[in-house]
Amino acid sequence: MIKCVISGYYGFRNFGDEAILAVLVKHLKDINADVTVLSSDCEFTSRTYSVCSVKRFDIKNVINVIKSSDVLISGGGSLLQDATSIKSLIYYSFIIALGLFFNKKVIIFAQGIGPLYSFISKIIVKNVLKYCTLVTVRDEISLSLLKNWNINAKLVCDPVYSLGVKANNKQGIVGIQLRDFKTVNDNLLYKLALFVVDKFSDSKIEILSLQNSQDYDLSKKFENIILSINPDINVSVIEDNIIEHISSLEYLIAMRFHALLIAIKCGVKTCAVNYDVKVQKLAMSANIPIISMDAHENFEEIYDRLTKLNRNSLLNFAKKQKFDWSEFDNLLFCAK
Repeated sequence: MIKCVISGYYGFRNFGDEAILAVLVKHLKDINADVTVLSSDCEFTSRTYSVCSVKRFDIKNVINVIKSSDVLISGGGSLLQDATSIKSLIYYSFIIALGLFFNKKVIIFAQGIGPLYSFISKIIVKNVLKYCTLVTVRDEISLSLLKNWNINAKLVCDPVYSLGVKANNKQGIVGIQLRDFKTVNDNLLYKLALFVVDKFSDSKIEILSLQNSQDYDLSKKFENIILSINPDINVSVIEDNIIEHISSLEYLIAMRFHALLIAIKCGVKTCAVNYDVKVQKLAMSANIPIISMDAHENFEEIYDRLTKLNRNSLLNFAKKQKFDWSEFDNLLFCAK
């Protein structure tokens, strides 16, 4: 049995990263691999995915599990970037370096590389990736960056497209998903709230908190803004069963990449809020409307585009995104 260690932003109960982990663990178990996940919450990760888990900053145990493994898998998501923090980039690069030091097969799994603002960050990432066994990235920008560095990489779609999610019957509900981020401001929140109240006052409004540590307080703030404009509107904050709620929505206005992805996959008429280049790219690829962080757009035009979206076109776009496991599986079968 091949032994795999997975490193990523796991155990923080972030919707997108946990969805990636669910897809990856299922695939590894389907091919009879032994899985250990580096996590911030080992009990949660072990219980949720029925895997072994090691505290991500317990360096002694991290070294031991990597040393005794056959393959280290880093990803997916946007781990190697310094927009959030250079500390996290150093951590994930260090884990990759450990795998290389112990002569393990190292897979970069469906990552978005960057943004990398610091010269030091670029040097670190370039010098760990060039020694990895297999590098897969989820967007053209990452692929182009690595090509310029003469690093051989393969373009794949986001693995969450492989998640078994079905479109439920639409119930006229409008979903809003926001996350705490440095560019979120009151101007954006008030313009979005006015838009929601103006166009959807007769609908049920669900504000989705996908990671309570980053989303919940902002979601409650947005709920209060809506109620200050129209106290009679039916609005609530949702914390649980997020995929089920998204799949039943009529419309979704969202910041998070994987909230948008799941909505498109379920044929929900979707509008992106552009806090990150990965969101912009998805919106352009799926041909859905997008709102900038300064909300300068004509909201009548946004509403017109949103309501005229074709559900079948969204479903067909999602169906075309097939994750290619072939090289990944070949490497695993040869790693033992």
